[in-house]
Amino acid sequence: MNQQQKTFASNSGASVYRHLGALSLIIAIIAVGAIMLMMFGARFGLWEPIKGFGLYRTYYGGIAKVTAGIALAAFVISALQRQRHGIVFSSAALVIAAGLLVPIIQAMIDLPLRAAPIHDISTDIQTPPEFIVLDDTRPGAQNSLEYSGLETAAQQAQAYPDIAPILTDLSAQDAFARALEIADDMGWTLVAQADADLRFEATARTPVFYFADDVVVVVNATPGGSRVDIRSVSRVGRSDQGVNAARIRAFAAAF
Repeated sequence: MNQQQKTFASNSGASVYRHLGALSLIIAIIAVGAIMLMMFGARFGLWEPIKGFGLYRTYYGGIAKVTAGIALAAFVISALQRQRHGIVFSSAALVIAAGLLVPIIQAMIDLPLRAAPIHDISTDIQTPPEFIVLDDTRPGAQNSLEYSGLETAAQQAQAYPDIAPILTDLSAQDAFARALEIADDMGWTLVAQADADLRFEATARTPVFYFADDVVVVVNATPGGSRVDIRSVSRVGRSDQGVNAARIRAFAAAF
């Protein structure tokens, strides 16, 4: 091989290794895009929330590990070949891959506390607010809106002892108006509003996967002001992973 051929081969090899780093970065970006699509695709009507959740559970781990493997291989090869551009691109891919691996590593190191196997949370577990307009025909619903009784109440009391009615010195009418304001601020979709009965029903969506949960809020007058009760129920899933309790806490904090 003459000098010209050696130079050409060297330049070609450098180009390949430089492009290998860029390719690893492109793959990492595509991986992030695919995961984001799984998490937020339902928001854009691409599929039902449960479909996106299923895709995420099935493919997230594989996507993250393959992305990390490609990025690491590209970085090692680029470093061995002393390809500056390849090192830069593959380093960026490694950073992205590391971020994708964080949830997997956390799950391996820390055993997360298992959420209570319930999806119906109420500030009143003795006589929980009832849904009147929303019923079991609501789209995509697999769970009933009928309160399941003492077992659910006992599990809620153990898992979420802080969930309690909101007691306020506001009049019942003012408390109802305030509750409506907060529901609007939290992005809930109002389904029914009964001003005379001081109650409303709404649908809330989770930010990730866009699951629909149904909420009823009832206000009652008390000698010193009023009492606000909230009940939040997931449409699908045996356990809500604490989402409904968190929603009620956020509502109470805003109130």
